[in-house]
Amino acid sequence: MQTLPFGTEPIVVNRPTIGAGRSLVGLSRTEIGERLLEIGIPEKQIKMRTNQVWHWIYYQGVKTFDDMLNVSKDIRQKLADNFTIGRPEIIEALVSKDGTRKWLMKFSDGNEVETVFIPDEAKDRGTLCISSQVGCTLTCKFCHTGTQRLVRNLTAAEIVMQFLVARDYLGEWPTPSEGRVLSSVVMMGMGEPLYNFDNVKAALKIIMDEQGISLSRRRITLSTSGVVPEMKRCGDEIGVNLAISLHAVNNEVRNEIMPINKKYPLEELLTACRDYPGAKASRRITFEYIMLKGINDSDEDARALVHILKKYDIHAKVNLIPFNPWPGSNYERSDDNQIKRFSEYVFDKGISAPIRSPRGEDILAACGQLKSESEKKRKYALLKQKTE
Repeated sequence: MQTLPFGTEPIVVNRPTIGAGRSLVGLSRTEIGERLLEIGIPEKQIKMRTNQVWHWIYYQGVKTFDDMLNVSKDIRQKLADNFTIGRPEIIEALVSKDGTRKWLMKFSDGNEVETVFIPDEAKDRGTLCISSQVGCTLTCKFCHTGTQRLVRNLTAAEIVMQFLVARDYLGEWPTPSEGRVLSSVVMMGMGEPLYNFDNVKAALKIIMDEQGISLSRRRITLSTSGVVPEMKRCGDEIGVNLAISLHAVNNEVRNEIMPINKKYPLEELLTACRDYPGAKASRRITFEYIMLKGINDSDEDARALVHILKKYDIHAKVNLIPFNPWPGSNYERSDDNQIKRFSEYVFDKGISAPIRSPRGEDILAACGQLKSESEKKRKYALLKQKTE
């Protein structure tokens, strides 16, 4: 993968931006066929034309209909007159000192989200962290995104577009059959994916489709804070890996730092994890655990964590995440020695508990730090007005 200098990378100017209701991105094959019928494509050609459009968007990665070389000129013009396949506007593209990349994307209604690509140490592959909402439904106390209240759900098109933009910057078109740099996806960006279930499902089905991007469901992880009623549905209808934002081992602490626990307490959440489709076979559930000094990082917490996972017989892995500070946060990162001690105890009890190295902290791209730049600027502008 090309190594870029720390700071702001050259922004790819993407035009046109997504037009409300007119983009073919994010639609199923059936929906694309319906749109083609609407503009006069003969019914007997619909299957062929749909497959052509699908191939050019998701295998070749084209941004304009003019680049669909095996489609006749008159049909290309019809498509261009009625639809778009462009990208959202890229407001900012940053590269961290460790190679992590963050893009701030603006959609047609002016709303923005952040998307992050995290390369592995060898930088020959990496993970894309995709957002599902503008802002967030939840108000987790340790999370920067949670301080920006929910604006709206992202559409399937806007979710898929984040993947396409990352592919653009990484130079991964046409879709590589092997040796991919963008090798996995986590739905761990801004928002709670299970509160936008239908759009997330539609987007991930496109990303997994074998005739286009063809990313294996084994390479996709959906992270939830614990929306219990939708968890089984996620396993049955999408079939991707599941990650749980746990962060506490008792209801008292979890109620305080994650208010969703008051609606779906630990007992309900852990039962849903135990019953997640495939969880007792090859599919291991990942538990994300932010290490907050003096809050959830004691030896007693480590013992309680092991106890509840074994009690519910969950095939689990625990990712220990050093807290990533952000402006205005009220928490501190646990001491390195205590994080190591916590990890070693859980490992000794037979549960994998690696310590995740913070990535992209210098560009506020680490776990829990995402927040759309427009929200930050609006608050700054209001504060400036009050002081003038």
